[in-house]
Amino acid sequence: MRTYLRRLADAAYERLLRAELSETPSHVAVIQDGNRRYADRQGGDAADGHRAGAQTTEQLLDWCDELGVREVTLYAFSTENFERPPEEREHLFDLITEKLREFADADRVHDAEVRIRAIGDRDRLPERVREAVDYAEARTREYDRLHLNVALAYGGRAELLGAARDIAREVAAGERDPGEVDTGAVEAALPEGPTRDVDLIVRTGGDERTSNFLPWQANGNEAAVYFCTPYWPEFRKIDFLRGIRTYQHREQSWRRTRARRALALVRALGGDAETPRARRVLRRFRDALPSGEREAVEEEVEQPAD
Repeated sequence: MRTYLRRLADAAYERLLRAELSETPSHVAVIQDGNRRYADRQGGDAADGHRAGAQTTEQLLDWCDELGVREVTLYAFSTENFERPPEEREHLFDLITEKLREFADADRVHDAEVRIRAIGDRDRLPERVREAVDYAEARTREYDRLHLNVALAYGGRAELLGAARDIAREVAAGERDPGEVDTGAVEAALPEGPTRDVDLIVRTGGDERTSNFLPWQANGNEAAVYFCTPYWPEFRKIDFLRGIRTYQHREQSWRRTRARRALALVRALGGDAETPRARRVLRRFRDALPSGEREAVEEEVEQPAD
């Protein structure tokens, strides 16, 4: 009886969360933490936890497809994970190999037009994992509806360091002017990664850190971050919707801030050359302001377009 009532309550809360959401992140990055702790609490070993977590990953893809998320990046195996005990490491490689091939052949993946790609230093991976990556990428290469990036042997700092070294070599060889090094140059030097900046990072398991995950793509975009306590195998759709709500609140706050800054510029600069640009920003983001503030700026917004 208690389980039945809990399901009813969860269903009602899920409907409430869905009703609150008006914006969906384009790119969600997930740190799937807590598999081993979940297994330990259940009296199993690490392998049991990782396999239970893989089931949650499959559910996550369904939720993303349903909600219109266009890109998902999963932190499946970090560079730090190479320090884990050999037995656990090998089981993880076996599971990753199995799931990549399983996903690549699954009707649900092809029906949803999911493109699977690996990011990270794949040369450090065992041959069986590299072959599974090649197979999954080849089977889904033509799809573009939902991008699934699997981060394997991935480390954000190592990625940035490699890009910095490549640029430094070009400068030292006289192939690049130091004054030309900008964000575009850094992005071009980074290995092929996600197709979009990260809008939302989700981390399960209770730790409040992003663990060297996509620092360029997330921090540069000021991504929202949602930390939650459930271990990854326990992560529910309700938890995911809460994460999206966090993103929505952050996005609305960002829009309000942009509108207020633009309004301050319009009022302070008067006829300055920057005024037309500030007014365009104000027009774009005015709807993010509370009604009282929005009414107060109508006169500023309705000035003729420059």
